[in-house]
Amino acid sequence: MSTWSALGVVLGLLVVSGAAEVGAQPSVKMARIGIISAGADPSRPEPQWSAFVEVLRGLGYAEGRNIVIERRFAAGKSERLRGFAAELVRLNVDVIVVTGPPEVEAARGATTTIPIVTIEAPDLVARGLIASLARPGGNITGLTVDTGPEIAEKMLQLLKEAAPRISRVAVLLTTRPGPVGTERRLLHDGGIQLSKLEAAAERLGITLQVVTSASRSEFEDAFAAIAAGQADALFVSNSAVSFLHRRLILEFALKRGIAGVYPFREFAEDGGLLTYGVDLRDMVRRSTIYLDRILKGARPGDLPVEQPTKFELLINLKTAKALGLTIPPSLRLQADQVIE
Repeated sequence: MSTWSALGVVLGLLVVSGAAEVGAQPSVKMARIGIISAGADPSRPEPQWSAFVEVLRGLGYAEGRNIVIERRFAAGKSERLRGFAAELVRLNVDVIVVTGPPEVEAARGATTTIPIVTIEAPDLVARGLIASLARPGGNITGLTVDTGPEIAEKMLQLLKEAAPRISRVAVLLTTRPGPVGTERRLLHDGGIQLSKLEAAAERLGITLQVVTSASRSEFEDAFAAIAAGQADALFVSNSAVSFLHRRLILEFALKRGIAGVYPFREFAEDGGLLTYGVDLRDMVRRSTIYLDRILKGARPGDLPVEQPTKFELLINLKTAKALGLTIPPSLRLQADQVIE
């Protein structure tokens, strides 16, 4: 055999050997992420979930390449959450991402081992879901909106500044008030304490009318009650139900010609007068940092739960004009964004 022939045989063996080694190499592990949201609708994607995927891409994750995202959106039907959580556990996802209290409770009821990352669930300590914000322990971590009663009081104050003549405000809640007592706390509605809100209303010369609507089918009754009570303004609490049905709420407020204050910027973008609260899109983006750390081996119980430090005020001047309101310059200067 010639030298060249021998060399060809050797090279051929090397190629075959190399191909075998390449074929034997394990494929890239595909991470599986589950998402549960009561307030999201699969037929009407919200921009914050697009931001979630975009930030993941910036961290090196791409759907179909190294992650699979199992989305479970309940479209306001909270009774579906437990089934969603059980389904994600059966799929053996690596992490479950949840939004508010019903979602985290559904996920926690389904698993105590799969990491759970919350985006804005309040009262995690009070509910016994974590040991503390600094060291949550267990399988839950992420972000919370434990902002206390001050935020609700601030929202009411801003509403009074924008519409000084209001005297009767309908408070639209999506959970039933607790028994009359020192706190009368509503855990599902951003930790609102009615006793504190009523005290703030008294200082501002406002009478509150508390109305509840836990599902879309109850909104018409809630709206009828607000109209019968002759409320001249609307206060909407922070919840998945109110967020999902915000256009329905805003349509009612504009039709009645009443001012309103709302918890998320999306309300102002869709025609609400004022919004004051956390930036939900930013909360979703920040949750990806927890997700990344957990996928890289961090234990959720060792990751401190974050609280929001920045709140944003949006004012819709087009709506103010339609309501015959002149927003004072002092209030406009406080705004993070003015929609003209």
